[in-house]
Parts: sequence; structure tokens; C-alpha cells
Amino acid sequence: MLPKDRLPLPTLLSFVVVAFTIEFDNEFERQMPHRTTDHGATTGSRSGPWLVSLVMWSNCMQFVGDQGVRLRELEQLAGTKTNLNGMERWGYVVVGPDSTTGPRRAPRSECMIRATPKGRKAQEVWRPLFGAIEKRWETRFGEAAINELRESLRTLIDRFDLQLPDCLPILGYGLVSNPPTVRPRSSAAREDDAVVRRPLSALLSRVLLAFTLEFERESDLSLAISANVLRVLDEKGLRVRDLPALTGVSKEAIKMAMGLLQKKRIIVIAQDPTSIRTKVVQLTSKGREAQQAYSRLLGIIEERWVSRFGSDVIRRLRDSLERLVGEPAADLSPLLSGLKPYPEGWRASVPKPATLPHFPMVLHRGGFPDGS
Repeated sequence: MLPKDRLPLPTLLSFVVVAFTIEFDNEFERQMPHRTTDHGATTGSRSGPWLVSLVMWSNCMQFVGDQGVRLRELEQLAGTKTNLNGMERWGYVVVGPDSTTGPRRAPRSECMIRATPKGRKAQEVWRPLFGAIEKRWETRFGEAAINELRESLRTLIDRFDLQLPDCLPILGYGLVSNPPTVRPRSSAAREDDAVVRRPLSALLSRVLLAFTLEFERESDLSLAISANVLRVLDEKGLRVRDLPALTGVSKEAIKMAMGLLQKKRIIVIAQDPTSIRTKVVQLTSKGREAQQAYSRLLGIIEERWVSRFGSDVIRRLRDSLERLVGEPAADLSPLLSGLKPYPEGWRASVPKPATLPHFPMVLHRGGFPDGS
């Protein structure tokens, strides 16, 4: 089992990938004309696309070339599903028949996904951002530290038998990570990985997803629920309104997780006796057992990885991640020093988080890593 003062491996991976994503998203928001539901629109862009996160590039827009992409091919290329209805509704793509071949009434799977003019503008902004953020990190943490992290991730990925997507899946029912097309890693995929310099966020996501799939095969609860919500609860009770600050994830994501935990009788929600407007959430005895099982399973899988992939490989990865994370408190971790939003950004108008999510809450709402 892990020492109590050491963060679990998936938590370290989550902190780093979430921090990278938020910094990436902040820069995309600054450069891309857009609109939001709660925070208005950039000047002159009331008809701009709805703001989305890095994941929507990784599971959709990077594959929509000048000629478009056939709908049935997108999921195969991405290795995971996108929120295609959302991407249409938000103004990034249109879906229609292939006018050059086939009948007008072709099956939807044969339809073409094409970028709108706004979608093409978003692609132009997204493409160089991976390199730009990685350069910032090399300046902030040192080029050697980022290179070491990259190589430690690649070394581990080289030993995986599964072909994994370059992003975390949008969480499904039960907030489970369940990419539909995970398949054995072919020799062609291994050769491609050896040649292509994948973004740091993609390497982090692949390793985190591999751990997550193993965890969720053996757990009744998803890692997203366990790491973020179940982890912070106790039998004395916490105010529901305090959970977003304690977990680093949005109140919408908290609400989804709580509904599932209530259904499984892992928590009870009651009236706060000191305030008529306040609800309190408490672990049941079953919930306490689930919390202990979560912690125990994290340690079992990490020990299993040490045996399977080698102690040197896992130690090297841990050391690289811990160097970036440092002390995880929001006012101490060097990882969070780059997350100050631009004054006009939507994150500038919400409370500063006390922690990053212990697992990315990637929802259909736009793929933001904290479920926003």
C-alpha cells in the first residue's frame, strides 16, 4: 500500500493533465471569438461558437479535414466518442450527405462531418496551442523536467497492449470512462507512436485512462466519482454547498455523482439542523466501506503496475509527476502558478479553486476537465 503522505498515481496524472488543459483552454478562450451560457460573449461574437475544451479538439475537430470526415470513421479515428450533436449545435461542424458520391438519402453513418467557418477558425487557434503551452511549461519547470516527464510517459505507453485515445472519454452513465473502440495495439500503431510526437496532454491521458480502465473493471464505482466525491466525505456530514470547493469540480458534476451515490445507498442527504436552507451529505456504513475499497484498490493496481511494467518505470514516472505537482495545495503547488485566468475569461468570474480535481470530470457539456 502507498504511504499516506504520497498521492496516488492517478491523482498525480490527473492534476497534471487538468492543469495543462485549463491553461490550454484559457488561451483558446482569449484568442477565439466565442459565446458562453453564463458569462456572455466576446465583443462582436454573439453568433460565435459556444466555448468548449481541449477534449473536443482531441475527439472531434482534429479529424475534420478540409474535405470533412465520414461520420462512421470519426469514432474509429478518435478511439472514443464525441458529442457530435453538441458540436453541431454549438457551431463547429455541420453534418450532411456526401454530395459527391452516393444517394442524397444515404444512411447517417455515411454522412460527412464538415467544419463550419467558425470551426475552421477554432482549428487554426487550437493547432499551435499544444506546442505553445509545452514551451511555457519548459520555461516554468525546466526543459529537462518536461523532457523527463514526456519520456517516462512514452516508456510506459510503449509497454501497453491496448491502443488508447489521445484524450479521456466523455464520461458515460455512472460517470464511467468507457471508450467504445479500445482495441489491441497493432504493430502499425506502435510504429506510429514511435514516430509521431504526441502532445503531452495526450500521453498523460493515455496513461491515466489505462489505470482507470483497470480500476473500473474491479470497482462498483467509477474513478471519477470515487476520487472526487467519495474521497472527501465522512460519516459526520459535510455541507453539500462546500463540495465544489473541496473537490475542485463543478456543482453540476457533484449533483450527478451524488444522485448515483444516493441510488447505491452510499450516502444520505439530510437537512442541516442549524440552517433550513442547507443540506448535509453523510457516508453510510456501506459508503465507508466503499471509500476504504477505493483507497485499497488504488494501491493494489499501482503495485500491480510496478510488477508488470517494472519498478524503475513507475518510479521514474512518479518522480517526474511529483516534481511538477509539488505541494498540491492551491497556494503552494508550482503546477497551479500558470492557471491564473485572463481578466476577461470566464474562470476570472468564479471562485478560485482550492484544489484541482483528483480525476478529470469530462462531461458532455463541452469537455471541461472540472465538469463546468
